[in-house]
Amino acid sequence: MINMIAAVARNRAIGFENKLIYWLPNDLKRFKALTTGHTIVMGRKTFESLPKGALPNRRNCVLTRSLNELPGCECFNDWDSFIKSCKADEDIYIIGGASLYRDLLNKADRLCLTEVDDTPAQADTFFPDYSEWKEIWREEHPIDERHAQAYSFVDYVK
Repeated sequence: MINMIAAVARNRAIGFENKLIYWLPNDLKRFKALTTGHTIVMGRKTFESLPKGALPNRRNCVLTRSLNELPGCECFNDWDSFIKSCKADEDIYIIGGASLYRDLLNKADRLCLTEVDDTPAQADTFFPDYSEWKEIWREEHPIDERHAQAYSFVDYVK
């Protein structure tokens, strides 16, 4: 199954200056719970934004035309060569960036989104329009001592 996972603002903003806009501890826990033991695929800039490099306990794959080697990762020049390296039953999570989300939205089976009830003052990276997707699950969370914005975990299918 091909999944996309992201935290998106009301206007679908996901980043600013190659950093996540929101720091939501429960979103990070959900990300870890969903992706651990599975394959994650990302663009080079997303990989470079990871504070400690390759994420542990996952198959880390990077789509890049400019590099052949990144520590702890398998590098692929394009989606087709990446997907040929996967097993038929492999769970794949596309974790960004914006160009991968945009280019591969039509290949995804499920979206695992954290919808943040906020519109950021600054953003330069956006998730593609997913208004045609069908919501199948939602879990709402209010503002609390660790989360400055209300948010919902939402899953969508085509």
